[in-house]
This record gives sequence, C-alpha cells and structure tokens, in this order.
Amino acid sequence: MKILIQNGRVIDPARGFDQVCDVALATGRVVAIGQAPAGFEADRVIDASGQWVLPGLVDLAVRLREPGHEHEGMLASEMAASVAGGVTSLVCLPDTDPVLDEQGLVEMLKLRAKKLHQSRLFPMGALTKGLEGAVLTEMAELTESGCVAFGQADTPLSSITTLSRALAYANTFGYAVWLRPQDKDLGKGVAASGALATRMGLSGVPVAAETIALHTIFELIRGSQTRVHLCRLSSAAGVELVRKAKAEGLNVTADVSINSLHLTENDLGYFDSSARLVPVLRQQRDRDALSAALADGTIDALVSDHCPVDDDAKVLPFAEAEAGATGVELLLSLAVKWSQDQNVPLTRALEVVTAAPARVLGQALGTLQASLGQLVEGGVADLCVVQPQAAWTVGPDALVSQGKSTPFQGYELPARVQCTVVAGHVAFERG
Repeated sequence: MKILIQNGRVIDPARGFDQVCDVALATGRVVAIGQAPAGFEADRVIDASGQWVLPGLVDLAVRLREPGHEHEGMLASEMAASVAGGVTSLVCLPDTDPVLDEQGLVEMLKLRAKKLHQSRLFPMGALTKGLEGAVLTEMAELTESGCVAFGQADTPLSSITTLSRALAYANTFGYAVWLRPQDKDLGKGVAASGALATRMGLSGVPVAAETIALHTIFELIRGSQTRVHLCRLSSAAGVELVRKAKAEGLNVTADVSINSLHLTENDLGYFDSSARLVPVLRQQRDRDALSAALADGTIDALVSDHCPVDDDAKVLPFAEAEAGATGVELLLSLAVKWSQDQNVPLTRALEVVTAAPARVLGQALGTLQASLGQLVEGGVADLCVVQPQAAWTVGPDALVSQGKSTPFQGYELPARVQCTVVAGHVAFERG
C-alpha cells in the first residue's frame, strides 16, 4: 500500500530533522520525506496537519504475559496496546511460563506475533535454564531463533561464578547480556529502605542492593568488553557508578522506567498496590538523579516496563500484591511530560524512546539496524502520528491493554497517538 502523510511536523531526533512536510510510504519503506516522488499515487492520504510525525517508538522492556499468564494479558491484547502507544518495536522479557530458554518457544512466539501484523517483536532469551541461575542456555541456538540479547528479567543470579561464565561466553560470541542490577539477598523487600518504609511496616530494599550488583558486574567485565545493558536503574548512587563506568570505557548502556522517572516512594500513598513495583520507587533525590542522567545521556533509554497485572492480584495487602503495572501506552506521553516538567529539549525526550533504544539493540537488529527508530528515506516505514495538544486522562477505559493497573491512574497526560504505521501498513488508528 502507498500512503502519503501530509502537512505533519516531521521530527527525527536521530538526525536533528524537524520540519513541516509530507512523508511518502510504499512497499514497507519511506520513499520520500518532503515532496512525494513524481508519479506517486497514494492509496491512502493521512492529513497530519497540526500533528507530529515521529519514528516508531522502541520499547526495551515489555511483558506480553503469554505464554503462561494469559489471565493477565494476551499476546493479541498487549501487542494491540503497543501500537496504540506508538510502539512499533519491542523487546519482550524471558520470564514467561514456560521461560524463553528453548529455540522452539522463541520461534513459536515470533510466529504468532508476526501473524498479528502489529509491533515488531524482539525476544530476549533466558540467560540460564528456567531462570534458575544454574545452567547456561544454548545462546547460539536462541540467537538463531531470533533472540537479541540474554537476561534474567527480574530474577537475580545468586552465583557470581555463573554470571562470570555467562559474561565470558557472551563476550566470545558477541552476544549482549541484559541485567537488572539487584543483589538477590538484599533485594527481597517491597519498598525502598528508609523512614517511610519503616513507618509503614514494609520490608525495605536498600540502595546497596543495586550498587553491590553494579560493582560486581563492572568488575567482571573489566578487560573483557562484554556488552552489558543495565535495566531499570533506580538510585542516584547507581547512576554515579554507571557514569564512572562509561567514563572508564566499559561497554555498558542503561535504561530507566517511566515509573522511576516520574514517581517516588511518596506515591505509595496509603498502601496503594498500584505502586507495588519492581524496582521499588525511591526518594526524590533518586528521581532527580535519574532524570538528570537520562537528559545528559548517562542513561540511554526510557522504557515502559510494561507488566500487566490481573485486578485480583492487586486487591491484596501491599506486600502481598503482585508487582507490576501497565505502561506501554503511557511511554510517549510520559516522555513528553518529562520534557515539559524538566525543561528537557523535546528532541531528547523523543530520542530516548526512539533512536537511543534502537542503538542499544545495535547489531542484533541485523538489516534493520540502519533505520529502526529513525525516519529516513529508504528506511523502514515504522512511524506514528501524534496529536500533541490532545490531553488525555489515564483510566481503564482509555487503555487497550488487558491490564488496567497503573500508578498513573487519573493523571492527565499530553500527546496522544492517533495513528501507528508498522512496515508500511496502518496497525492502529484512533477512532
């Protein structure tokens, strides 16, 4: 199908392009930005006057909840939620049931996702069998089946020996390892350690749970240059360690979730289980440090940490409630809100959800590497049309995701995706 998107404000942060013009799409590619080629006859014309035309968002942390947790989210519902949020490419975590530790499981998931014709799916393979931390998976086979990286999701490794072997093996074959830095023993609480957790009688997670894990990771990769991506940093101390590691030249990247970027422990309110999250929400100084690090590039990408949870699993005492929140539909709006609240340039706010996460994926993207997260002539036709003036209120009726629990319930957010195009076809259009 040939599509002509007219009169939109085309913004491509990767190359600093910001101009009102047309975009022509054909055969799944961007054939022109500016003026359509001579003789181009569109099958469909989209009027984007007064709207932004952006590269499709790339989200590095999305749980699709299938297989194994279909009561909390179906593949179809969460992929639909992704394109409703302008996310055209996503990385799904391996903590499904069964775990993504075998080639057949990964291939089946990719095939089912492809049939939906929605977001591009990039699976993360499990680093160890069953995420149990004992036996390494067959990384070569998983890579052949389409895995772009290997990790433990939220299950920390208890054995430094196993982690060392995994990093050495990954380095030998050029695989990337994604780790959420948290010590297994210190990270068992449900709230950030401090006065608030003490007053509420909640078990705490100290900052040391993150920093000890970071020190261990950095020590293991010094000299090896294993590619490590640090998932969902949560503390100011963690940020400083990552800043020093990058200055040292270690091959590390990092991301932060929309939850940690916008919320603090005060948002737990009166034991509000929608704020029962992993990683835990920390203090204001931590949020400020995370925001500054995302702005200056110490933290590379912003992620939704989408984890839909069934209502029944949230209607429990705080410490017993299941951790997680829906977020993939909020990613763009919360990036824009961050720009507005913190006076961060809009281009940086858009970059951290488009080109920057695509760079984290890097060579794992194969032929897509040159254009994913960007709007360039000849590149893939993944984009979204956004109405920047369309303020909307977060609520169950406004969310496509099967999971409705979010700590942003009732927030009025800026910018709403009106249309999402993936590989040259309209995957979502707001009615």
